[in-house]
Amino acid sequence: MAATVSEHLLDWYDAHARDLPWRARPGAPRPADGSWPYQVWLSEVMLQQTTVAAVKPYFAAFTTRWPTVEALAAAPEEDVMAAWAGLGYYSRARNLVQCARAVARRGGFPQTEAELRELPGLGAYTAAAVAAIAFGQRAVVVDANVERVVARLFAIEAPLPGARKPIRVAADAITPDDRAGDFAQAMMDLGATICTSRDPQCLLCPLSQACRGRAAGDPARLPVKAPKKPKPLRQGQAYWIERDGAVWLVKRAGTGMLGGMRALPDDGWSARGDGSGEPPLQGVWESAGLVRHTFTHFALELSVHIQRDVPAAGGSGEWWPLDRLDEAGLPTLFAKAARLALAD
Repeated sequence: MAATVSEHLLDWYDAHARDLPWRARPGAPRPADGSWPYQVWLSEVMLQQTTVAAVKPYFAAFTTRWPTVEALAAAPEEDVMAAWAGLGYYSRARNLVQCARAVARRGGFPQTEAELRELPGLGAYTAAAVAAIAFGQRAVVVDANVERVVARLFAIEAPLPGARKPIRVAADAITPDDRAGDFAQAMMDLGATICTSRDPQCLLCPLSQACRGRAAGDPARLPVKAPKKPKPLRQGQAYWIERDGAVWLVKRAGTGMLGGMRALPDDGWSARGDGSGEPPLQGVWESAGLVRHTFTHFALELSVHIQRDVPAAGGSGEWWPLDRLDEAGLPTLFAKAARLALAD
């Protein structure tokens, strides 16, 4: 089965590979300027838990502003965090800077999966993807798309997350020694375009004849997912403090949720509990409405309150010009709150 799967899949990929800005076409030479591993690594970090459509403009902006890993390594962390705003999972942006600096110190990316794992912020998936795609190493690359394809191909009935070990074993069995990077990208493309979560297009699939899930009659039910636990709902408040055409922004603590990002002052809400409801300033606050936002482990309802023409804000922060607010790099939650306040 292994040879049949890899051969059929690579033939399909040669004809149907997606055209992505961080990808070399099958058979095309890799860039000779040394940028290829950097682009592969950057795209893989950006693509974690984010769609291709969302990543494309960020990838273009990053590679224009910081065309090499050395350029990114030299960038102030706050600039990178601001450029990352909107992609979510902001710890990835902090790790991005730390990894770039480690790579720059050693003079380039290591080429083996084991050495890549030693870099800060590189987990098993990213290390395998960079080793295979950037350096042609045989590595078993398993993302959510690959999980779905393999679970259906081998009819793996165990529910996630427990199914991940047998899925990885099965993925290892079909990963070829040659063109492992193309094979990994082919599996990703197959999951993204043909073997989709709902309504898989089995008649177009190059692996349909070998697929045990299809033979069993209902591939769409695989992989089996454990029931989702309900997310707790947290309540918090954010404060829009304005004077002389500027808004008061604070910098969140370097660790924790939205760490190191510019934000509106808030009342200390967190994943663990509601905010205190205590504003940072005395006075009369005008309600601008409510923002709802969903994080990985909880949902948040954030009430937005406004004071304008205040004499001083107090505490640590900065007055940010309203006509340059888009340059502040507010995370999505606080960008929503800002839009609400500006519309008031």
